[in-house]
Amino acid sequence: MKIAWVTRSRRQVAATLEGLQQLHREGKYEEAEAGARALEERTRRLRSRGLVVGWYAKALATVAACAHGRGTQVLDELESLIAELRRMVGPERVLLLNVRSNRMLVLNDAGRHDEAEAEGLDILRDLTRLKHLTPVWRLELCVLDNLVVALCGQGRYEEAEAIARGNLPRAEGATVAALHSGLVRSLNGQKRYDEALTEAQRFTPRWDRGQSGDLGIATAVALHGLGRRSEAEATVREALNECERFLHPDHPRVREARALIAHITATDGPPAPAPEQTSR
Repeated sequence: MKIAWVTRSRRQVAATLEGLQQLHREGKYEEAEAGARALEERTRRLRSRGLVVGWYAKALATVAACAHGRGTQVLDELESLIAELRRMVGPERVLLLNVRSNRMLVLNDAGRHDEAEAEGLDILRDLTRLKHLTPVWRLELCVLDNLVVALCGQGRYEEAEAIARGNLPRAEGATVAALHSGLVRSLNGQKRYDEALTEAQRFTPRWDRGQSGDLGIATAVALHGLGRRSEAEATVREALNECERFLHPDHPRVREARALIAHITATDGPPAPAPEQTSR
């Protein structure tokens, strides 16, 4: 009876974790984070197995916080989880790389783009060693998207363009929207505003809550660069409304949109340089 109970309990935990992951995929970040933290607390009673489940629950809670825009608030938590997972082998190695990818996102949010780049390149090397053991291409694309952000943040727009353009055809889901916006931003950074606007309008990726306002801000920069100020202002105000509706007030994209509005409305001078790209 004890063995049967343990098996049933583990199945219930696995089902709960999958349900929380589905909430995250649907953009219900607050619910996913709250549920993951409750699961982490509950699984502390499952001894060694509870430790592993707790890691997955904590990882899900932190990724939900990052997607919502509260990444800097969970940076210490990410650091401690990474330290714990570094001692593990097997499936937990992939979990470690996922957590490090989230840390990369937070580093970009904090403007620590050179550190984010170094982290991303190291993750990609580890992924290369894992490719023959387990599918890792989705994680690889997330890291490459974060790398585009890091390179744009350092003014290395040509490199960012090459990565975004080269990987966009194989992306899916939220990564399509992220790489698409990254490509537009990399073109803006090179002052290729006509191309940036054409790319921005080429297609509309499937809506994803975590990408709220991202493409709109990039489109507004292109319009502003072309001297179409009224259109740029209207576009970035719409992007700001979207950010304020769906993202946490601390999300760096909220600040980015407000800064762009302030610049557009405060000057009649030359177009502003492309704002520093924020994280996903």
